[in-house]
Amino acid sequence: MSQPLSDSAPFFSDDSEAEGPEEQDRVAGHGLEEESASGVSRIRALLTVLILCYINLLNYMDRFTVAGVLPDIEHFFGIDDGKSGLLQTVFICSYMFLAPLFGYLGDRYNRKVIMSVGITFWSLVTLASSFTPKEHFWALLLTRGLVGVGEASYSTIAPTIIADLYVKEKRTNMLSIFYFAIPVGGGLGYIVGSQVSTAAKDWHWALRVTPALGLIAVLLLMFVVKEPKRGAIEARPENHLHQTSWVTDLLVLSKNYSFVLSTFGFTAVAFVTGSLALWAPTFLYRAAVFSGERAPCEDGQCASSDSLIFGAITCITGILGVASGVQASRRLRTRTPRADPLVCAAGLLLSAPFLYLAIVFAEASTVATYIFIFLGEMFLSMNWAIVADILLYVVAPTRRSTAEALQIVISHLLGDAGSPYLIGVISDSLRKSDSFLWQFRSLQLSLLLCSFVAVVGGGFFLATALFIEQDRDRAERYVPTDDEPIVVPKSGRSTRVSSHPAQSASLSPSSLSVCFQ
Repeated sequence: MSQPLSDSAPFFSDDSEAEGPEEQDRVAGHGLEEESASGVSRIRALLTVLILCYINLLNYMDRFTVAGVLPDIEHFFGIDDGKSGLLQTVFICSYMFLAPLFGYLGDRYNRKVIMSVGITFWSLVTLASSFTPKEHFWALLLTRGLVGVGEASYSTIAPTIIADLYVKEKRTNMLSIFYFAIPVGGGLGYIVGSQVSTAAKDWHWALRVTPALGLIAVLLLMFVVKEPKRGAIEARPENHLHQTSWVTDLLVLSKNYSFVLSTFGFTAVAFVTGSLALWAPTFLYRAAVFSGERAPCEDGQCASSDSLIFGAITCITGILGVASGVQASRRLRTRTPRADPLVCAAGLLLSAPFLYLAIVFAEASTVATYIFIFLGEMFLSMNWAIVADILLYVVAPTRRSTAEALQIVISHLLGDAGSPYLIGVISDSLRKSDSFLWQFRSLQLSLLLCSFVAVVGGGFFLATALFIEQDRDRAERYVPTDDEPIVVPKSGRSTRVSSHPAQSASLSPSSLSVCFQ
C-alpha cells in the first residue's frame, strides 16, 4: 500500500510516449491487445474516430455558416455591429453554461446516447432557425442560442471517447484527425454558407444544409459507434475506478496548474478565433468597399467572395497548422518533456504580429492582407490538438469529461462568448459617422485587440511549461479510490496511502511508522 513515486521519470522517450523499454515493447508488440481492452475492436475504433471527426466538422460548419452570410443578415434585419455580434455570443453562452452538465453526465452515463440526443436537438433547432421572418430578429437569436445545447453535449464528451480508445502516440494522432475538423469545418461553413446563399438568392437556405447531415450523424452514432470502457485502455479497469464527488473533482482540477494555465492560454485562442470567425469576412468586405475595389452592398449578396476566400484560407491553414503543431511537438519531445506547452506558446506568439499586419494592411493591399491572415491563422491553429492532448494526460480518466466541460466554460466565458460582441460594441463606439470610411476604420481599430490577447495567451502557455512534468506524472500514476489519497513526502520521494478504511486497516505497523514519520 505504500507506493514510492519517482519525481524524475521522463514521460516521453524518443518518438514514443512510452515510459521505458518494457512499456515500448508492450505498446509496439501488443497494440491489438491494448485496443481490445477498451471493449472496441481496432476497426470499429477507427470508424468511431472518423464518425466523431465528421460530427465535429458539422458542428463547426454550422457555427460559421452564420459568419459566412453575416453581411446579408445585417442587411436583411437592418441591425448594427453590436447586435450582429450577439448572434455568436448567445450561441457560445448556451454552449458554455450547459457544458458542465454534460461533462457531469459524460463521466457517469452512456456517452453515445447523450451525444445522439444532443445532435438530434441541434439539427432540429438549426432547421427551425432558417425560417426566421424579417420582423423577428429575436427568434434568430433564440434559436442560435439553443443550438449550443447540441454542441455542449458533443464537445465535452467526444475527446474522452478517443482517450478511451487509444493511448499515448496513437491518441495524439487520432486527436489530430479529430481537431482537423475544427478549421476545415469552419472554412466549409464560410464556403457553403456564402455559396448556397448566392445560389438560392436567400441566406436562409445556408442554414438548411447541416441539419440533414446532422441526422445522418445520429444514425452513424447509434448503429456504428460502440461505447468504450472508461480507463480500461490505460490498464485501469473500469471496475477499479471509483467516482469522486463533483465538488471533489473541481477542487482537484483547480490545483492542477497545468490544466488551469493551459485553459487560460486556450481562452486566448478562443478569443482571437471567435473574433476573426465572425468579423473577418465582414472586415474584408468593408476594406474592399472603402478602397474602391468593390461596390457597396445593395442586392443582399454582400460578401460571398470574401467569405469564399476566407473559408478556403481557414481550411488550408487549419490543416497545415494542426499538422505542423503536432509534428513540431513530436520532434521537440526528444529534447524536452515540456514540448507541448512550448509549441502552443510559439504558435500564439508568432500569430500575433501577422494578425496585426493583416489588419493594418487591409486598406492598402488586399493580397498582403490575405497573406498575413494565412500566416496568422496557421500559427494560431497549431494549438488545437495539442491543448486537447495536454488535458487528457494531466487529468485522470474519471475526471476528463468534467475537465473538458470546465475548460469549455472558462475558455468561452472569457474568450469567444464575449469577443464577437465586444468587438462589435467597440466598433460602434468608435464610429463617428455612418460613412464607408468609419464603417471600415472602427472595425479595424477594434480588431487590433486580437493581437494583444494572443500575446497574453502565449504567456500562459509558457507558464504551463513550468508545471507540465509534475502534473503529467501525477496523473499517470494516480489510481482513483473512493476518497482522495494522502500523499506524504519522504526523502525526496512520495508515499501514497489510501484513506479507504478497509485498505488502511491492512497497513502494517512498520508501514504506518514510515507514513507518519
